Amino acid sequence: MKIVSSKEVYSCRIFRVTEDVARDETGFEIHRSIVKHPGSAVMMAVDTEDQVLLVRQFRLPAGRLMWELPAGTMDPDETPIETARRELKEETGYSAATWTPLVNYWPSPGFCQEMMHLFLATDLTEGEATPMGDERIETRWFTRQEIESMIRSGEMQDGKTLTGFLYWLALSRSV
Repeated sequence: MKIVSSKEVYSCRIFRVTEDVARDETGFEIHRSIVKHPGSAVMMAVDTEDQVLLVRQFRLPAGRLMWELPAGTMDPDETPIETARRELKEETGYSAATWTPLVNYWPSPGFCQEMMHLFLATDLTEGEATPMGDERIETRWFTRQEIESMIRSGEMQDGKTLTGFLYWLALSRSV
């Protein structure tokens, strides 16, 4: 497949939307509206007792408060690990001495070009959070059992948090 046309129809601070047409050598075409997103970093901050740090904030598209892993959009010319370090500090106040890349994934490749980069953050030092002006963030440490219960009950519905927690859980149980 080759992109044969692309027209920007919307742009804002976080993403752009284009109307794209792709064609293969047989003439078969795909027409899609694509959300062009610079990518993001997700942090799985885990303490020495295997507790996971989650943030809670109101998510306007979901229409509710959600517990989730800290995450943020990559700034221009910023690497995923730079974003992870910056966002963990901004949202929670914590910094980590050890960063381990876990997995990169497309959260919704049917219409969105965002790549999420999941990191394990350990050897944590507490500090002061500096959230953005439109963020009201609560932080709390959760045990594995508490998060598993939230997943089973349907309380935990954030995709990046489900992906991150279940990936980390699978890896830690296989060691």
